[in-house]
Formats: sequence, C-alpha cells, structure tokens
Amino acid sequence: MTNPQTVLKETFGYTNFRPGQEEVIKKVLNGENVLAVMPTGAGKSICYQVPALINEGVTLVISPLISLMKDQIDSLHQNGIEAAALNSTTPQKEVNPILRQAYEGKIKLLYLTPERLAMDYFRYQLNFLDISLVAVDEAHCISQWGHDFRPAYRQILEGINSLRQRPNILALTATATPNVQADIAKQLDIPQQNFVITSFARPNLSFQLVNSPKNTDMYIYNYINAHQEEPGIIYTNTRKKVEALTDFLCKKGIKAVSYHGGMNNKERSRVQDDFQFDRTQVIVATNAFGMGIDKSNVRFVVHANSSSNIESYYQEAGRAGRDGSACEAVMLYHPGDSATYRWFIDQSEAEDEYKKTQYSKLAVITQYANTEDCLQQFIVRYFGQDCPPCGKCSNCLDQRKLEDVTTQAKKVIAMVYELDGRFGKSVVAQAVTGSKSQRMKEIGAQMLEHYGSLKLPQTEVNSLINYLITKDLLETTNDQYPLVRVTNSGWDVLDGKLQVFRRSQGKIVAHREFDQQSVEGALFGILKEKRLELAKKQGVPAFMIFSDKSLYEMAQVKPKTPAEFLEISGVGQTKMQNYGQEMLTVINEYLQK
Repeated sequence: MTNPQTVLKETFGYTNFRPGQEEVIKKVLNGENVLAVMPTGAGKSICYQVPALINEGVTLVISPLISLMKDQIDSLHQNGIEAAALNSTTPQKEVNPILRQAYEGKIKLLYLTPERLAMDYFRYQLNFLDISLVAVDEAHCISQWGHDFRPAYRQILEGINSLRQRPNILALTATATPNVQADIAKQLDIPQQNFVITSFARPNLSFQLVNSPKNTDMYIYNYINAHQEEPGIIYTNTRKKVEALTDFLCKKGIKAVSYHGGMNNKERSRVQDDFQFDRTQVIVATNAFGMGIDKSNVRFVVHANSSSNIESYYQEAGRAGRDGSACEAVMLYHPGDSATYRWFIDQSEAEDEYKKTQYSKLAVITQYANTEDCLQQFIVRYFGQDCPPCGKCSNCLDQRKLEDVTTQAKKVIAMVYELDGRFGKSVVAQAVTGSKSQRMKEIGAQMLEHYGSLKLPQTEVNSLINYLITKDLLETTNDQYPLVRVTNSGWDVLDGKLQVFRRSQGKIVAHREFDQQSVEGALFGILKEKRLELAKKQGVPAFMIFSDKSLYEMAQVKPKTPAEFLEISGVGQTKMQNYGQEMLTVINEYLQK
C-alpha cells in the first residue's frame, strides 16, 4: 500500500498533515466509519482524496451543490487526479461513459448529489463498480437540528447499504454542535470512538463586530475601499437588499455583482465564474451563495445584517482565508435583524419543535453581538470546545474603559420583575423609559414603581437588555414571541450582591495585520501576474494554479531549482511539471535585476 505521507507530498505538495487529517485517513484506510469535524479551510477534502488514491476502488463523494463539485474536480485535475461528477447537469449520454471509466479504474473520485444516490436504477448501476469509500461532504445537512437540513441526506445510508460492496463511510462537516454530531453518527452508523473533532478556532481569521452602524452602506463602501483588489463576500438577508447594496457599490466605483435565489441558473453560474476568475472584486449575496464556493483567496466576509444562527455565520465567515492567510469576518449588527429572521422562521412549514430550536439559535446571535468576551472564543464555546482569547478580534482589541452600570441594570431588572416575566424586550424597554404608547396604557404600566425610571433612549435600553441577557442576568424563553425573565444572578443584582460593568459606548478600532508586509511585494506582484497568465491559458481560476499562500512563500524563499520549488507548500509533482519552470524563470529574472 502507498504511504499517505508520500501521496500528500508528491500529489498535493504538502510536507505535513494538518491537525486531524492523519488520524482520519488512518481510520478510513482501516475500513472504519468516521465522522470528521474540522473548520472551513482545515483541509477536509484531503481526508478522502488521499485514501481515494491509495485504495484500489473508486471513492464516491456525496456533495450538496453542483458548483462545489465543479470547483473540486477542476482543482483535482490541476493536481493530476482524474475525477468526474454525475448530477442534474450531466447529459444522459455522458452517464454511462463516466461509469465505464470508473469501472476501468480511470476515475478515482466520483461526485454525486444525494438525490442521485436515491435513484433505484443508479444504485443498480453502482453495483458494477468497485466502491471502496463513500465520503459524505457537508454532513450536517443530514440533521434536522443542523442549519442546512436536506431530506435526501436521510436516505444516504439506505443507498450505501443497497450496494453489494458495503464500503465504509467518512462524514465531513465544519459546523456541527454536539447534538448535530450525535444525529450524523446515528444516521450514518458511526461509532463515537471514531469522531475526529479538531479545534473550531480559525487562527488566521479575525472576527469583528460593529453594533448598529449609522449608515451600513457607507460603512461597507469604506471598508471595501480600504481593501482594494482583495476578493470579498458581502452577505445580506433579502434579495431586495442585495440588489440595492450592489447598485450603491457599483455607483461608487466598486466591481460588485449580485447573487441570490431569484436569479436563474445561467445568471448565477456567470456570477460565480466572474468571482472565481477575479473579474469582479465583491459578491453581494443572500445565503444562497457560498456553500459551493471553493475560492481560497477570499480576504474578507462582511455580514451587512446579522445571521440567523451561529452555525450559518461561522460557515459563511469561514469562506474567508481558506488558504490560511490573514483575513477578516465582520458582522454589522442591527437589533431589527432579529425580527426579519423571526419572520422567516414563523413562515416556514417546519414542526413546532424545530421552530423552537431556531428561535433559541437566533437568541444566541443577539448574545454574540453583545458579549464582551473574545468573539472567536464565544463561537468555539458554542460548538462545545474552548480556546484562549484570539488577541485580534474587535473585543480583544477593545481599549474602552469599563463603566459601572449597576444602577441602570437594577432598574431594568426590577421592571422585568414587576411585569412578572409576561412580556418581551420591547415592552420592558418602553415601560422602563416611560413610553406613552397605547400598549403601555393597555397593560397599566404607568402604575408600576419603575415605570419611566430610566431616562435613556429606548434603543440604548434595548441594547442594555441584550447585554444583561448575555451576562445571564436576564433570560428569554425560546418561543415565537420570547418573554424576558429574571435569573438567579439577576436577583443578586437587585439584592446588591452583584455589580454590573460594561464597556463605554465609544468607537472600537481594530486593524488586520497583512501577511504581505513581510513579503517582497514587488516579486509577489510579478508572480501573481504570471499565475493569472497561466490560469487564462488553462481556463481555470488563478488560485487553482497556486494559492496566495504558495505565492507568498515563493516570494519569501525565492527557490532557484526544481528541487527547491517542490519544497514550496502546495507544489506537487504535477504542478511542478506543468508550471514550475515558468515560475522559476520569473523568480530568477527578478533576482538578476
């Protein structure tokens, strides 16, 4: 049997496995069912691509999106690996020739949608192949408690069990809480001792939070303007907002395009290609865009509105910096965002228990937007792990002083008590600020002791309520219309046993340190131009030729011989053979100047 380390170096150009990869590969090659939970950009695909090249038979890869299949196959071809896809876009006349190639051992990886595997006749055809492994990508789609539930994923095990070979299963995901992990394992028959869960922390990703910016569009324009020529994704929560923001940015001279579910397949494919080939700098999108994106050099992801849950946010933010270089994820939080997401949940036809779970997840986003803890730490803890403070998120870099807000907190908590936990945040804020609204008259709020006791704008009080919830001094119910109640710690505040401190409401300043500062900028620029030239000849995105990280290393190390060039991370034998001499020529010419 070929050594996995040899395959990693000679085919993919990497000297060492990343955390968790080697353990997963060892179990897979031993014929075991495995669950691999690794963050986006941690190299999940290597976990099945290396075994695919070692095993005798073919590896089936179940993937939810056609665009993701295309990108991964193009990337495999660049490394000299034969792979193909069978999905709804595959012409019927091409299906049998592809299966024939797989039968003959000419194709090592065959990508399928879960819907294709559910077809009885296709299962019959698969029985003619020697299938050694089934890799289930984006495995969280199998769980009703996940954020991207897809019913066809529930039929995957049935499809695998219908095959005569009974291959082992590798499930992979970047976003799975302990509950979702357990559900995946149950659905795919994976024993708990075969869970390989690496750290959810993304060391190269700096999380930033901006609370209630006065002008969201201008903030985003200024941000992009400060990151010129860097590819980025802007997420917003409705198609209307996507179109409006795209129009605004284009009028300001930014190369931006829209992407949402209302566009036809041809339009969406064109937009994806423009982004992949760097013909546009920024994509403004709903969450319809992204799961199928394998673009490694995205440098920033901005959420113009907060997300509906931490899983979605972490996955979308994780589209930045897949190449391992420094990047940013920025959330612009507006208190009104929750109402939009709550409406989406209300309108769904899901069961009440599922809706209740989504309301609970939405409440965690509000906590994220109001925490003073490290943002990376908050996310990692949500997924059941822990990590030290990252030192570079907006909270870690926050220099604002702590202020004693115990007096204000007492008045809010007392009002919640007087309202007997029967109302939501909006009613609490109106009552404690002395609103004269009809609702206050209906509930007799003016008769309560703390009615009008807090002389602050309602928006500030809403923010304070959210902060008190984050600090576990108040809590909300997980209902369609969540009610606010006092916790035991909240009673300690009322009894004078506990003080409440909060950062002063000033401006947070955070900066990303660019990897480029330590790189010979001139040579990096020349190498980037040569990469683009090679990519155009091949008809593939530039990052598939070499990642930005590989170019940074070339500019730093300045390899002069083929042997030295092969030591660059991400350079395997095929890339050396196809592009090595041209890149070496560029480097040597630069050194002779």
